[in-house]
Amino acid sequence: MLVSRIISALALTGALIIPGSGIAQSFTFAAIGDVPYGPHEAFAALIDQINAQSPAFTIHVGDIKSGSTVCSDETFLSVQQLFEQFDHALIYTPGDNEWTDCHRVNNGRYDPLERLAKIRQLFFSSNDSLGKQKRALQTQSSQKSFSSFVENRRWSQGNVRFASLHLVGSNNNLQPGLPSSSEFAAREQANIAWLRETFAEAKTHMDSAVVLAMQADTFFGEPRKGSGFVRWNAALAQEVAAWGKPVLLIQGDTHQYLIDNPLKDAGGKPLRQLVRVVVPGESQADAVLISIDTADTATPFQFKLMRAEK
Repeated sequence: MLVSRIISALALTGALIIPGSGIAQSFTFAAIGDVPYGPHEAFAALIDQINAQSPAFTIHVGDIKSGSTVCSDETFLSVQQLFEQFDHALIYTPGDNEWTDCHRVNNGRYDPLERLAKIRQLFFSSNDSLGKQKRALQTQSSQKSFSSFVENRRWSQGNVRFASLHLVGSNNNLQPGLPSSSEFAAREQANIAWLRETFAEAKTHMDSAVVLAMQADTFFGEPRKGSGFVRWNAALAQEVAAWGKPVLLIQGDTHQYLIDNPLKDAGGKPLRQLVRVVVPGESQADAVLISIDTADTATPFQFKLMRAEK
C-alpha cells in the first residue's frame, strides 16, 4: 500500500526518485530549434504534434527565424504567440538569427543590441516559462552582478538539473568590426558563471544528471584561438570531468540531427559521460523526444526523432 502511494506521488509530481526510496521513474521532454524558418502554419502543426506526445516540457534552442528574414517586432510577436500554444512549459534560449545577425541588409539593418533588448523584453518579462502550463524558473538576472541576463534559466525535473545558456552562432557574436561585439565579454562571463553554478547546485542536491541547452554548436569547425567558444568549451570540460556523472548537451545552429561525444579532456580523450544532441532545423523542422531514466546510470538518455508532418 505504501509503495503504491509513493508511485502515485511520483506520477503527480513528475519526480524521478524519492531519496532513499529506491523507486525511479523516467520522463520525456521535447527539444527543437532553428524553427520556424518558413510558413508559421508548419510550426503550428509541429506544436500540435508535440502537444499530442504530452512531454513534461519543451526546450527551444533558438533561431526563431531564418538568417535572411527581417528582424521586426511583428516577427518576434508572431513567434511569441505560437510559443504560448504549447500545452506544457516552453523554455526558450535566443539564437543569433534574432539579434546577432540583424545588422544585415536583408534583416532590416537593425542594431543587434537593440534587438537583443527587445527579445529580452518580449520573451523574458517574468521568471516563468512560456507555454500554457507555466513553470517557475531560476533566473540569472536575480544576481546583482548579472542583472541583464534574464534569458539564462535553470530548473529541475526530479533529480535532473537543467540550465539554458545564451551562446549563439556567428562565433558567439565575437565579430571584429561589429559594434555589437562589445557585449561578448560580459555574456561569456555570465555563461561560464551560470555553468559552474549549475554543477554546484547539482552536487549540492545530489542530482543524477545535468542537462545544458544553448543555440550554438560550440564544436563547429574545431574552435581555436580567436573563437568565441574556446574558453566556454574549456570550462565545460573542466566541470564535466569534475562532476563525473551523465551530462546531456542540447545544441542547434547546424541544422543536422546528430548524437555524439564531442567533448575531450585535457589529454585529448573523449569525455564519454557527456552526450551531445544537435536538433534538426531549417527546412527539416523536426523535434527530438528525449527520455531520461536515472535508474540507468550508464545510459540515462534515450532519443527519438519525431518527423514533422508534411
